[in-house]
Amino acid sequence: MPARKNWTRHELLILLNVYHKMRFGQMHERNPAIITLAKRFERTPGSVAMKLCNLASLDPALKLRGIKGLSGASKLDESMWTEFHAHLDETVPASEEALRTLVKASEDAEVQIQPKKGIHLVKPPPSGPTDVIVNVKVRRGQEYFRSAVLNNFGGRCGVSQLGVPELLIASHILPWGSHVSERLNVRNGLCLSRLHDAAFDRGLITFDDELRLVLSKRLKGELPQRCIEDNFVKHEGQMLSLPEDAVLPDPSFLSEHRQKWKT
Repeated sequence: MPARKNWTRHELLILLNVYHKMRFGQMHERNPAIITLAKRFERTPGSVAMKLCNLASLDPALKLRGIKGLSGASKLDESMWTEFHAHLDETVPASEEALRTLVKASEDAEVQIQPKKGIHLVKPPPSGPTDVIVNVKVRRGQEYFRSAVLNNFGGRCGVSQLGVPELLIASHILPWGSHVSERLNVRNGLCLSRLHDAAFDRGLITFDDELRLVLSKRLKGELPQRCIEDNFVKHEGQMLSLPEDAVLPDPSFLSEHRQKWKT
């Protein structure tokens, strides 16, 4: 059994990355991802799970849902939590690279945290020349955001419950280009199907303070169309579907989205 040892800043940087790619209910020693991390850290799965739950005690988004985490967070835990979230544009790419190095991911592989497979390396098909010009820092941030948002929604569209990863988008509530400080904030993310993502991005749909789906007058003006009936009207007024231990989208961000599109 690995000997008891103090946690390092480098280990905590990686754990903070993984923390936001898991929901609280997944932070246990039987989770395959935690087992893999424990082997790489030369620690026990129980110690890794406990440290994640210590970090959860510092999470204001979980406190809003009545989830307290595990007491006993160290001064270093608190310092790293503050540092990580104060500079997401720097710490997220750094943490993503540290995780990739730990699991020995190749340059073209994405590191995914999956409930059943644990830490899974995936090589996505090439999507065109634009991938070449996106710098590594931005790409790592995008990979982190997608993984964190999809897991927060249980791997399903918050509107339709579609669960095919290739058809899901980690949508930004506040746009990537105009809200730099919130680009990698999980509470600025919605997991939506490609169809619902496009509708949200153009203000054809939004969500109210209770996270209920609201359709724009413009979209309703296209009725009757069976596609609109099936994909939008039948979901109108329904709350976004999220797991009980998920962090909720920031209501102030949704309010800004509604004001922008006047819906």
